Amino acid sequence: MTDRDIALRDYFLSPGYIFVSEEPSLISTVVGSCVAVSLWDCHKEYGAMAHFLYPVTEDRSQASAQYGNVAVRYLIKLFLAEGSKIKNLKAQVFGGAINPAGGCERIGTENVRIAKKLLARKRIPVVSEDVGGTMGRKIVYNTLKNEAIVYKVNQLRKGDWYPYIQEGR
Repeated sequence: MTDRDIALRDYFLSPGYIFVSEEPSLISTVVGSCVAVSLWDCHKEYGAMAHFLYPVTEDRSQASAQYGNVAVRYLIKLFLAEGSKIKNLKAQVFGGAINPAGGCERIGTENVRIAKKLLARKRIPVVSEDVGGTMGRKIVYNTLKNEAIVYKVNQLRKGDWYPYIQEGR
């Protein structure tokens, strides 16, 4: 069986969630000021992704994957629980756009900062990133190959969200 024979499961990752699967998958998500972090184990050859909205919460009662300090740590913890070794993990970081008209200029920058800080603290290299700027992103991540396609858009539209409803329908 070759890589071409492997069927990839489609999954749309909503904000505030983490997706990990032993099945090879195509994870799609859409980010503006949010950040998506993918991790890939180069030894076991599988990947996963977290998508968070806010950089940090210190309130344990609010601790969820909506917050970068929770989502990134938990994503790493899930890999380690499956037997991955830190030395085999590689990360990609996407998002963190700035919308000056939206009144939240710092959230995107802080989301990227916390993701990189936590990955660096664990010595997990960021091998690819597409962050900052003013454009939103639609990301399709292949967990089997650690490959990502990033579509940049000036405005996130209804059709950017899974199941990719066409405008005007």
